[in-house]
Amino acid sequence: MKTIPRIVLLFLVSGFSSWAQTRDTYWVAFTHKPAGSYSLQQPQAFLGPRSIARRVRQGISIDSSDLPVHAPFLDSLRAAGAQVKHSSKWLNGATIRVPNNDSVILQRISNLPFVRQSLPNGRKAGSGIVTPSTKLAVDPLPLPLSSSSRTSTAYGASSAQIRLHKGDLLHDMGYRGQGLRIAVFDAGFVAMPQIRAFDSLYARNGVLDAFDFVDMDSMVYELDGHGTYVMGCMAANLPGELMGTAPKAEYMLYRTENNVGGSENPVEEDNWVAAAERADSLGADVFNSSLIYTTFDVPGWNHSWADMDGNTTRMTRASDLAASKGILVVNSAGNYGGGPWYKIGAAADGDSVLAVGATDTLGLRVGFSSMGPTADGRIKPNVMAVGAGAATCAIPGPGVALVSGTSFAGPLMAGLATCLWQALPNRHAYQILDLLERCSNRSTNPDTLNGYGVPNLQRALQLAGWSPSAGSNNPLWTLAPQPCTQDQILLLRGSNLPSGTYRVIWMNTQGQRIQDSEFQWPSESGQNFVEISKPKPGFYVVSLSGPSYRDRRTCLLLP
Repeated sequence: MKTIPRIVLLFLVSGFSSWAQTRDTYWVAFTHKPAGSYSLQQPQAFLGPRSIARRVRQGISIDSSDLPVHAPFLDSLRAAGAQVKHSSKWLNGATIRVPNNDSVILQRISNLPFVRQSLPNGRKAGSGIVTPSTKLAVDPLPLPLSSSSRTSTAYGASSAQIRLHKGDLLHDMGYRGQGLRIAVFDAGFVAMPQIRAFDSLYARNGVLDAFDFVDMDSMVYELDGHGTYVMGCMAANLPGELMGTAPKAEYMLYRTENNVGGSENPVEEDNWVAAAERADSLGADVFNSSLIYTTFDVPGWNHSWADMDGNTTRMTRASDLAASKGILVVNSAGNYGGGPWYKIGAAADGDSVLAVGATDTLGLRVGFSSMGPTADGRIKPNVMAVGAGAATCAIPGPGVALVSGTSFAGPLMAGLATCLWQALPNRHAYQILDLLERCSNRSTNPDTLNGYGVPNLQRALQLAGWSPSAGSNNPLWTLAPQPCTQDQILLLRGSNLPSGTYRVIWMNTQGQRIQDSEFQWPSESGQNFVEISKPKPGFYVVSLSGPSYRDRRTCLLLP
């Protein structure tokens, strides 16, 4: 695997192998977030370059929610006697353990002036609980079945689930996820490196990062195979046998769910939040989460139906925040369709989350697929994909397994959405979500069973105005050298730029204008570059606008 960029990842602490089974964990929310030694003007100190570039590309400002949690706050929690597992910069708080629920330690923490709230890591008893039919946060798996009846020349057993969405059209055009990063949150990825379907993934170093947020180590290839099945839906690459929906994307593998022994503890949602923040910092473009949370080991911790309003559970709030950072967040809808709960769970209720329900290979909804609407009346699920008899890799292999659950509908759609985004690189994450809804077969008449229906990616390209010649005719430009010192000449190099007057605007990461200037293109020298004046050292967003053209880049200027 590739080395993790040297950026701040303050939420990682080692040595907590038994966290998911404990009942003495707490969520501590802070009153404010001092910047400390960090500055929004120097985001490279706490965000990776891909993460910054994603924000710039989509016109998203870097704000206080991107700053790490104030380290002295965490030190004070430890000094009070707590153990700190995670901190969340997005939610400005920390997940802690107070051994034996020691009342003296709890009182010390409550007395800290920066602590706004300190609660058991779950809901208090007596909150009006509606009990779903299952405690499984991870969708249940059937036994592997024979795939002999599902074959095709190109895709083998994967044919029906890809062709249902016209995903083969994108693949035929060369869009297979190259250059985009998908973070996968699950319960474990047993045997992945030994399974032939992933040989090409590891040969090209396609797994960029892997971490177990349950046991706080890097051992993700153990304990549970659910994530392996999920990855088979996206990353498998065995032409003629099995093909994932994004076989050439880059992946990050995170174990956040502890499914060992059937334990369910709200700390698993905090594991997810910590993993999401790490994935954002390392430049993930798409999240796939085949996890749904409703009930836990202690009834008083359970989520009520009123909580499914898109604004209550920490996992849902973090999912929406991830979307606000320019990430496409895909979450399985859940398998409660046939039970007393029957509706979606966290974080499928997020208003910026693409919740995916399950169909068969003909596109017909299956009964276990969770329904909407949300508690506040919004349409859910958003779209549908194959989740009954979905083809994936067998464990330990060789061969193919047919599995069922919205757990597999989600990654199938996440991979296809990644390929669509590759074909439409100038679109924002929310625009890809909107396109997937508008290209679906129930887009004009969505309901609470199917949402907007089954996406047709050929239709998505048509709605987006894509054309075969669009890529080759796109204007290209870059600033060089990068980074650039004050005594170096900064050049803007371009090709296919329309002739005319261009304006260069320098903005800080909060969108404030620092400097602007104009130049003529083509340059007087006839070369494909012009010299650009620079402001003082710092990290900037550079906007270039001209005749029927506007684009942005990031630029780092050193003293």
